[in-house]
Amino acid sequence: MVLSSSKMTPTPLQNALYKNAGAFHNVVPFDATRDSLLQLDFTANNTTLTDHILANTDAFAKYIEQQLGTKYKYGIGGYAEHRTIYSRSSRFDKGEEPRRLHLGIDVWGPVGTPIFAPLGGYVHSFSFNDFFGDYGATIILHHQLEGVSFNTLYGHLSLRDIEGIQEGHYISRGVEFAHFGPPKENGYWPAHLHFQIVTEMYEKRGDYPGVCRYSQKEKYLENCPDPDLILQMMQYAVKA
Repeated sequence: MVLSSSKMTPTPLQNALYKNAGAFHNVVPFDATRDSLLQLDFTANNTTLTDHILANTDAFAKYIEQQLGTKYKYGIGGYAEHRTIYSRSSRFDKGEEPRRLHLGIDVWGPVGTPIFAPLGGYVHSFSFNDFFGDYGATIILHHQLEGVSFNTLYGHLSLRDIEGIQEGHYISRGVEFAHFGPPKENGYWPAHLHFQIVTEMYEKRGDYPGVCRYSQKEKYLENCPDPDLILQMMQYAVKA
């Protein structure tokens, strides 16, 4: 269990998620007995990820494909990771301090990979955040667990996933409701899911920062606990 507070004291939400860890449905198709995961490193330590690759979405997608090869079903990782990849978009460079600290877990895989609701919840909001480097198509679900309210955010989806849905619509545990979107629909990234837990939305709708300034680390990690409390996948990942 990864704690997101400098006090190292689990929050009520962390406790509820930890207690119910075995009850969540897989967010993406994954069988730990046969599927392999590669933990990708997008920090400055990864010198193979050059500026040329980051500047070109096709080259970036090819890089991910080469890393995964035929051995790994998904690339995964990134929670609380101080990343260099956000230099590819001005979206993260506003203000004196750029945003580089990742608040979710990314699961990298083929376009069209299905996404399932890990537990029942209502559609809180959705949006097409159509800016280079942004989420693209996004859905946020609202949940209740042992009396604790929280939200799960799904970014970089297919546009078809936000067509015909409505706020307040209930999605049951295990229902397929979204898919990894292509670059033109997912903010111009290689296909992947950005999965994030958000305790309090602070009146935001269809969007919530998935990357923050390092100086705001404690504030944002407090509000966005480790998504692997739901995913339960990082234990199976092999480091690149």
